[in-house]
Amino acid sequence: MHQIITRFATPFAFEQHPNPAALNAALRKLFLAREQEGQKHANPNPYTVRNKDLFESHFNIFDWPEPEIAELREFCLSNLMRTVAQMNKYDMAFLKRINVATDAWFHITRRNGYFGVHNHPMASWSGVYCVAPGEHDANQPDSGKLSFVHPNMGGHMYIDAGNAQFQQPYMMANVAYSLIPGQLVMFPSHLMHYVMPFYGEGERITVAFNCAFQMR
Repeated sequence: MHQIITRFATPFAFEQHPNPAALNAALRKLFLAREQEGQKHANPNPYTVRNKDLFESHFNIFDWPEPEIAELREFCLSNLMRTVAQMNKYDMAFLKRINVATDAWFHITRRNGYFGVHNHPMASWSGVYCVAPGEHDANQPDSGKLSFVHPNMGGHMYIDAGNAQFQQPYMMANVAYSLIPGQLVMFPSHLMHYVMPFYGEGERITVAFNCAFQMR
C-alpha cells in the first residue's frame, strides 16, 4: 500500500492571553521607564546583529519584583510547561520533578529597528510574548514580523517540478508571524530566527525567554 509519512517535524505552540490590555499597559510603562534609565538595564554584551533603533534589556527581567512581571512570568511558564508535558507525555507528578532555569528580556523596537538571525544556545525551549506590535505602515505588510528559517536549509539545494509545489508540512519556505498584543509563541530554541525591520509608528515591544530543564 502506498504511504506518505511525516518525519522530522518541528513543533510550535501558540497561546493568547484572554485579557491582555491591563497587563500590557503596565509592562509598556515599566519597560519604557527602564529604557530611559539607559545602560543600567541594557544588555552589556550583545552578540546578535541589531541597530540603534532596537533596545535590548538585561536577561533577568523574570527576577524583577513588580506584579506585572509576576503575572507575565506565570502566563509564559505555565503555558510552556503545558506544552512540554504534551510533547513529552509527562504527567503532573513528573513535571513537579523538573527544575526550570530561565532567561528573559525585553525588546523595544522603533522605526527601522531590526534583529538579526540567531538562535538561543543552552536552552531547549524559547518563547516570545507580544506587549505591543506598534502601528505598521499600511504599505509594509512584513514590518516587524518574527521570522523563522526552515531548519532543513539544504532542502533548497535543487528545485524542479518534483518538489517546487510541496505543501505543508513538507514545503521548504520560511515562516513569519505578525504578532498581536497578548500573543505567546513558543518554539525549540535551536531554530534560527530574526525580526524583520519595523516600519511604523510607536514601539514594537516584546518579551523573549529561554528555558532549560533539569530533573531533580
